[in-house]
Amino acid sequence: MCQPERVSATDSAPPVCVLGLGLIGGSLLRAAARAGREVWGYNRSSESADAARADGFEANTDLAATLRKAQETGAIIVIAVPMPAVDATLEAIAAHAPNNPVTDVVSVKGEVKAAVERRGLSARFVGGHPMTGTSASGWAVGDADLFIDAVWVVATDDGVDADVWTQVADLALDCGSVVVPAESLEHDRAVARISHLPHLLAESLAITGAAGGELALGLAAGSFRDGTRVAGSAPGLVRAMCEGNRDALLVALDEALALLQRARSELHAHGSTAEIVDAGFAARGAYESHERWDITDVRVGESDWINRMRDAGRRGGVIRRRR
Repeated sequence: MCQPERVSATDSAPPVCVLGLGLIGGSLLRAAARAGREVWGYNRSSESADAARADGFEANTDLAATLRKAQETGAIIVIAVPMPAVDATLEAIAAHAPNNPVTDVVSVKGEVKAAVERRGLSARFVGGHPMTGTSASGWAVGDADLFIDAVWVVATDDGVDADVWTQVADLALDCGSVVVPAESLEHDRAVARISHLPHLLAESLAITGAAGGELALGLAAGSFRDGTRVAGSAPGLVRAMCEGNRDALLVALDEALALLQRARSELHAHGSTAEIVDAGFAARGAYESHERWDITDVRVGESDWINRMRDAGRRGGVIRRRR
Protein backbone atom coordinates (compact mmCIF):
# COMPACT_ATOMS: atom_id res chain seq x y z
CA MET A 1 0.00 0.00 0.00
CA CYS A 2 1.39 3.41 -0.92
CA GLN A 3 2.09 5.90 1.86
CA PRO A 4 0.60 9.26 0.83
CA GLU A 5 1.66 12.57 2.32
CA ARG A 6 -0.45 13.26 5.41
CA VAL A 7 -2.15 16.64 5.35
CA SER A 8 -5.43 15.89 7.14
CA ALA A 9 -6.55 18.30 9.82
CA THR A 10 -7.13 15.44 12.20
CA ASP A 11 -5.81 11.92 12.66
CA SER A 12 -9.18 10.87 14.08
CA ALA A 13 -11.03 11.24 10.77
CA PRO A 14 -12.89 8.02 9.89
CA PRO A 15 -11.73 5.72 7.08
CA VAL A 16 -13.25 6.12 3.65
CA CYS A 17 -14.81 3.30 1.65
CA VAL A 18 -15.45 4.25 -1.99
CA LEU A 19 -17.90 2.19 -4.05
CA GLY A 20 -17.11 2.82 -7.70
CA LEU A 21 -13.63 3.70 -8.97
CA GLY A 22 -14.30 5.77 -12.07
CA LEU A 23 -13.14 9.34 -12.55
CA ILE A 24 -14.85 10.79 -9.48
CA GLY A 25 -14.62 7.77 -7.17
CA GLY A 26 -11.03 7.06 -8.17
CA SER A 27 -10.04 10.69 -7.70
CA LEU A 28 -11.76 10.75 -4.31
CA LEU A 29 -9.90 7.61 -3.19
CA ARG A 30 -6.61 9.23 -4.16
CA ALA A 31 -7.44 12.60 -2.57
CA ALA A 32 -8.64 11.08 0.70
CA ALA A 33 -5.50 8.94 0.91
CA ARG A 34 -3.32 11.98 0.33
CA ALA A 35 -5.17 13.72 3.15
CA GLY A 36 -4.09 10.94 5.50
CA ARG A 37 -7.29 8.91 5.52
CA GLU A 38 -7.32 5.12 5.52
CA VAL A 39 -9.02 4.24 2.24
CA TRP A 40 -10.17 1.27 0.22
CA GLY A 41 -12.52 0.79 -2.69
CA TYR A 42 -14.78 -1.48 -4.69
CA ASN A 43 -15.47 -1.66 -8.40
CA ARG A 44 -17.77 -4.01 -10.27
CA SER A 45 -15.31 -4.50 -13.12
CA SER A 46 -12.02 -6.20 -12.33
CA GLU A 47 -10.14 -3.93 -14.74
CA SER A 48 -10.50 -0.82 -12.57
CA ALA A 49 -9.98 -2.72 -9.31
CA ASP A 50 -6.82 -4.31 -10.71
CA ALA A 51 -5.57 -0.91 -11.89
CA ALA A 52 -6.19 0.62 -8.47
CA ARG A 53 -4.26 -2.18 -6.79
CA ALA A 54 -1.43 -1.74 -9.27
CA ASP A 55 -1.26 1.88 -8.16
CA GLY A 56 -0.92 0.80 -4.53
CA PHE A 57 -4.50 1.05 -3.27
CA GLU A 58 -6.68 -1.57 -1.64
CA ALA A 59 -9.51 -2.41 -4.04
CA ASN A 60 -11.54 -5.43 -5.02
CA THR A 61 -14.68 -6.64 -6.76
CA ASP A 62 -16.32 -8.20 -3.69
CA LEU A 63 -18.95 -5.68 -2.58
CA ALA A 64 -20.04 -7.62 0.50
CA ALA A 65 -16.48 -7.98 1.81
CA THR A 66 -15.79 -4.30 1.13
CA LEU A 67 -18.86 -3.29 3.11
CA ARG A 68 -18.14 -5.67 5.96
CA LYS A 69 -14.79 -3.95 6.42
CA ALA A 70 -16.58 -0.60 6.42
CA GLN A 71 -18.97 -1.86 9.08
CA GLU A 72 -16.11 -3.14 11.25
CA THR A 73 -14.14 0.12 11.05
CA GLY A 74 -16.96 2.69 11.10
CA ALA A 75 -15.89 4.02 7.71
CA ILE A 76 -17.83 6.64 5.82
CA ILE A 77 -19.20 4.96 2.70
CA VAL A 78 -19.14 6.93 -0.56
CA ILE A 79 -21.45 5.83 -3.36
CA ALA A 80 -19.68 6.68 -6.62
CA VAL A 81 -21.57 4.50 -9.08
CA PRO A 82 -23.81 5.72 -11.94
CA MET A 83 -27.42 6.47 -11.02
CA PRO A 84 -28.81 3.21 -12.49
CA ALA A 85 -26.61 1.22 -10.08
CA VAL A 86 -27.45 3.25 -6.96
CA ASP A 87 -30.42 1.20 -5.80
CA ALA A 88 -28.57 -2.12 -5.90
CA THR A 89 -25.63 -0.50 -4.08
CA LEU A 90 -27.95 0.78 -1.36
CA GLU A 91 -29.46 -2.69 -1.02
CA ALA A 92 -25.99 -4.07 -0.33
CA ILE A 93 -25.26 -1.32 2.20
CA ALA A 94 -28.53 -2.05 3.99
CA ALA A 95 -27.54 -5.72 4.21
CA HIS A 96 -23.90 -5.35 5.29
CA ALA A 97 -23.32 -1.88 6.78
CA PRO A 98 -26.69 -0.35 7.70
CA ASN A 99 -25.36 1.83 10.53
CA ASN A 100 -22.44 3.45 8.73
CA PRO A 101 -22.47 7.07 7.63
CA VAL A 102 -23.18 7.16 3.88
CA THR A 103 -22.80 9.83 1.24
CA ASP A 104 -22.68 9.88 -2.55
CA VAL A 105 -21.16 11.84 -5.44
CA VAL A 106 -24.00 11.36 -7.94
CA SER A 107 -24.98 14.45 -9.93
CA VAL A 108 -28.66 14.32 -8.90
CA LYS A 109 -29.73 14.45 -5.31
CA GLY A 110 -33.52 14.08 -5.21
CA GLU A 111 -33.59 10.68 -6.88
CA VAL A 112 -30.75 9.37 -4.71
CA LYS A 113 -32.48 10.69 -1.57
CA ALA A 114 -35.68 8.86 -2.55
CA ALA A 115 -33.76 5.63 -3.12
CA VAL A 116 -32.09 5.99 0.29
CA GLU A 117 -35.50 6.43 1.91
CA ARG A 118 -36.82 3.28 0.23
CA ARG A 119 -33.94 1.30 1.71
CA GLY A 120 -34.42 2.72 5.20
CA LEU A 121 -30.98 4.38 5.32
CA SER A 122 -32.00 8.02 5.71
CA ALA A 123 -30.88 8.40 9.33
CA ARG A 124 -27.19 7.99 8.41
CA PHE A 125 -27.19 9.47 4.90
CA VAL A 126 -26.11 12.91 3.66
CA GLY A 127 -25.90 13.43 -0.09
CA GLY A 128 -23.00 15.11 -1.82
CA HIS A 129 -22.02 16.36 -5.26
CA PRO A 130 -18.53 17.61 -6.16
CA MET A 131 -18.99 20.06 -9.04
CA THR A 132 -16.01 18.96 -11.07
CA GLY A 133 -15.01 16.41 -13.67
CA THR A 134 -13.79 15.92 -17.22
CA SER A 135 -15.19 14.27 -20.32
CA ALA A 136 -12.90 11.26 -19.67
CA SER A 137 -13.88 8.31 -17.50
CA GLY A 138 -12.33 5.41 -15.64
CA TRP A 139 -9.71 4.81 -12.95
CA ALA A 140 -6.80 5.72 -15.21
CA VAL A 141 -7.91 9.35 -15.58
CA GLY A 142 -8.46 9.93 -11.86
CA ASP A 143 -6.50 12.72 -10.20
CA ALA A 144 -6.11 13.61 -6.52
CA ASP A 145 -6.11 17.29 -7.55
CA LEU A 146 -9.52 17.07 -9.24
CA PHE A 147 -11.35 18.58 -6.25
CA ILE A 148 -8.94 21.41 -5.45
CA ASP A 149 -10.97 24.65 -5.09
CA ALA A 150 -14.03 22.93 -6.58
CA VAL A 151 -17.48 23.39 -5.09
CA TRP A 152 -18.75 20.31 -3.25
CA VAL A 153 -22.47 20.46 -2.46
CA VAL A 154 -23.40 18.84 0.85
CA ALA A 155 -27.12 18.11 1.00
CA THR A 156 -28.76 20.03 3.83
CA ASP A 157 -32.20 18.48 4.03
CA ASP A 158 -34.78 18.58 6.80
CA GLY A 159 -33.89 16.21 9.62
CA VAL A 160 -30.32 15.60 8.47
CA ASP A 161 -28.00 14.19 11.13
CA ALA A 162 -25.54 16.89 12.23
CA ASP A 163 -22.70 14.44 12.90
CA VAL A 164 -22.99 12.74 9.49
CA TRP A 165 -23.31 16.13 7.80
CA THR A 166 -20.07 17.22 9.45
CA GLN A 167 -18.30 14.01 8.39
CA VAL A 168 -19.33 14.53 4.77
CA ALA A 169 -18.29 18.19 4.84
CA ASP A 170 -14.94 17.28 6.42
CA LEU A 171 -14.29 14.70 3.69
CA ALA A 172 -14.97 17.32 1.03
CA LEU A 173 -12.64 19.77 2.75
CA ASP A 174 -9.92 17.13 3.13
CA CYS A 175 -10.13 16.59 -0.64
CA GLY A 176 -9.48 20.30 -1.20
CA SER A 177 -12.99 21.49 -2.05
CA VAL A 178 -15.15 24.27 -0.66
CA VAL A 179 -18.51 23.19 0.75
CA VAL A 180 -21.84 24.66 -0.35
CA PRO A 181 -24.87 23.64 1.76
CA ALA A 182 -28.02 23.12 -0.31
CA GLU A 183 -31.34 21.31 -0.08
CA SER A 184 -31.49 18.34 -2.47
CA LEU A 185 -34.29 19.50 -4.78
CA GLU A 186 -32.92 23.05 -4.91
CA HIS A 187 -29.60 21.53 -5.94
CA ASP A 188 -31.29 19.56 -8.73
CA ARG A 189 -33.05 22.64 -10.08
CA ALA A 190 -29.77 24.54 -10.12
CA VAL A 191 -27.65 21.85 -11.77
CA ALA A 192 -30.29 21.31 -14.43
CA ARG A 193 -29.40 24.81 -15.63
CA ILE A 194 -25.64 24.86 -15.24
CA SER A 195 -24.68 21.22 -15.81
CA HIS A 196 -27.33 19.06 -17.43
CA LEU A 197 -28.71 21.56 -19.95
CA PRO A 198 -25.17 22.38 -21.17
CA HIS A 199 -24.72 18.71 -22.02
CA LEU A 200 -27.81 18.72 -24.26
CA LEU A 201 -26.79 22.02 -25.86
CA ALA A 202 -23.31 20.63 -26.51
CA GLU A 203 -24.79 17.53 -28.13
CA SER A 204 -27.03 19.72 -30.30
CA LEU A 205 -24.12 21.93 -31.36
CA ALA A 206 -21.94 18.91 -32.16
CA ILE A 207 -24.69 17.37 -34.31
CA THR A 208 -25.38 20.64 -36.12
CA GLY A 209 -21.70 21.22 -36.81
CA ALA A 210 -21.10 17.70 -38.08
CA ALA A 211 -24.10 18.05 -40.40
CA GLY A 212 -22.11 20.74 -42.24
CA GLY A 213 -19.75 18.09 -43.54
CA GLU A 214 -16.00 17.99 -43.76
CA LEU A 215 -15.66 21.68 -44.61
CA ALA A 216 -17.51 22.76 -41.48
CA LEU A 217 -15.52 20.41 -39.27
CA GLY A 218 -12.29 21.51 -40.92
CA LEU A 219 -13.05 25.14 -40.14
CA ALA A 220 -14.16 24.50 -36.56
CA ALA A 221 -12.00 26.28 -33.99
CA GLY A 222 -12.27 27.57 -30.42
CA SER A 223 -15.96 28.34 -30.10
CA PHE A 224 -16.99 24.97 -31.53
CA ARG A 225 -14.35 23.11 -29.52
CA ASP A 226 -15.30 24.75 -26.22
CA GLY A 227 -19.02 24.60 -26.88
CA THR A 228 -18.95 20.86 -27.62
CA ARG A 229 -16.36 19.71 -25.05
CA VAL A 230 -18.82 17.84 -22.83
CA ALA A 231 -20.35 16.12 -25.86
CA GLY A 232 -17.27 13.91 -25.58
CA SER A 233 -18.54 12.48 -22.29
CA ALA A 234 -19.59 8.84 -22.13
CA PRO A 235 -23.20 8.73 -23.42
CA GLY A 236 -24.35 6.40 -20.66
CA LEU A 237 -23.20 8.80 -17.96
CA VAL A 238 -24.81 11.78 -19.69
CA ARG A 239 -28.10 9.94 -20.08
CA ALA A 240 -28.06 8.86 -16.44
CA MET A 241 -27.59 12.40 -15.12
CA CYS A 242 -30.06 14.05 -17.51
CA GLU A 243 -32.78 11.44 -17.25
CA GLY A 244 -32.33 11.24 -13.49
CA ASN A 245 -33.14 14.96 -13.26
CA ARG A 246 -35.93 14.94 -15.84
CA ASP A 247 -38.43 17.32 -14.26
CA ALA A 248 -35.94 20.10 -13.49
CA LEU A 249 -34.19 19.65 -16.84
CA LEU A 250 -37.48 19.96 -18.74
CA VAL A 251 -38.04 23.39 -17.18
CA ALA A 252 -34.55 24.58 -18.11
CA LEU A 253 -34.80 23.08 -21.59
CA ASP A 254 -38.13 24.83 -22.23
CA GLU A 255 -36.58 28.16 -21.21
CA ALA A 256 -33.59 27.64 -23.50
CA LEU A 257 -35.81 26.63 -26.43
CA ALA A 258 -37.95 29.73 -25.89
CA LEU A 259 -34.84 31.92 -25.99
CA LEU A 260 -33.63 30.30 -29.20
CA GLN A 261 -37.06 30.53 -30.79
CA ARG A 262 -37.27 34.22 -29.92
CA ALA A 263 -33.78 34.76 -31.32
CA ARG A 264 -34.83 33.05 -34.55
CA SER A 265 -37.94 35.21 -34.79
CA GLU A 266 -35.94 38.41 -34.24
CA LEU A 267 -33.34 37.38 -36.81
CA HIS A 268 -36.02 36.46 -39.36
CA ALA A 269 -38.19 39.54 -38.83
CA HIS A 270 -35.58 42.21 -38.12
CA GLY A 271 -32.21 40.75 -39.08
CA SER A 272 -31.02 41.20 -35.50
CA THR A 273 -29.50 38.99 -32.80
CA ALA A 274 -28.98 41.89 -30.40
CA GLU A 275 -31.47 40.78 -27.77
CA ILE A 276 -30.00 37.35 -27.06
CA VAL A 277 -26.39 38.41 -27.58
CA ASP A 278 -26.61 41.39 -25.23
CA ALA A 279 -28.50 39.41 -22.57
CA GLY A 280 -26.04 36.53 -22.85
CA PHE A 281 -23.07 38.85 -22.51
CA ALA A 282 -24.57 40.33 -19.33
CA ALA A 283 -25.35 36.87 -17.93
CA ARG A 284 -21.79 35.69 -18.56
CA GLY A 285 -20.57 38.80 -16.75
CA ALA A 286 -22.72 37.91 -13.75
CA TYR A 287 -21.08 34.48 -13.66
CA GLU A 288 -17.57 35.89 -13.90
CA SER A 289 -18.19 38.46 -11.16
CA HIS A 290 -19.81 35.98 -8.75
CA GLU A 291 -17.95 35.95 -5.43
CA ARG A 292 -18.04 33.37 -2.67
CA TRP A 293 -18.10 34.40 0.95
CA ASP A 294 -17.31 32.40 4.06
CA ILE A 295 -20.08 31.07 6.28
CA THR A 296 -18.85 31.85 9.78
CA ASP A 297 -22.01 32.52 11.79
CA VAL A 298 -23.74 29.12 11.59
CA ARG A 299 -22.71 26.18 13.75
CA VAL A 300 -23.75 22.67 12.75
CA GLY A 301 -26.22 21.26 15.27
CA GLU A 302 -27.30 24.55 16.80
CA SER A 303 -30.88 25.76 16.72
CA ASP A 304 -32.23 26.18 13.16
CA TRP A 305 -28.82 25.42 11.65
CA ILE A 306 -30.30 23.60 8.66
CA ASN A 307 -32.39 26.54 7.45
CA ARG A 308 -29.60 29.00 8.13
CA MET A 309 -27.07 26.89 6.24
CA ARG A 310 -29.39 26.55 3.26
CA ASP A 311 -30.04 30.28 3.19
CA ALA A 312 -26.32 31.00 3.30
CA GLY A 313 -25.71 28.57 0.43
CA ARG A 314 -28.39 30.26 -1.69
CA ARG A 315 -26.63 33.59 -1.19
CA GLY A 316 -23.19 32.35 -2.25
CA GLY A 317 -21.86 31.27 1.13
CA VAL A 318 -19.27 28.48 1.40
CA ILE A 319 -17.33 26.63 4.07
CA ARG A 320 -13.58 26.50 3.45
CA ARG A 321 -12.14 24.84 6.55
CA ARG A 322 -12.94 22.40 9.33
CA ARG A 323 -14.77 23.97 12.25
